[in-house]
Amino acid sequence: MSERDPAPHPPPLPHRLADPVPVVLGGTALWFLGFLAVLIFDRANATLLWTTLCGGLLGIIGYGVFYWQRRAARRGSRTAQQGLDDV
Repeated sequence: MSERDPAPHPPPLPHRLADPVPVVLGGTALWFLGFLAVLIFDRANATLLWTTLCGGLLGIIGYGVFYWQRRAARRGSRTAQQGLDDV
């Protein structure tokens, strides 16, 4: 390659690997499953109980923010993050 040729770009990821929704929803579901497991088997461990509950709730909030930004990007809002409309 000469110095004038740009470096080759890697191919884009397939859609199923670029979409973060399954990971976010799966992680949130795992937090809630952990909450249920702690609730059933170790209710006395208040720290673990609250940690798993907060993890699930933060997952829901995080998905809500992601969904909100994706809708703004799709409708062309100037304040939306770039690149979310492709996914």
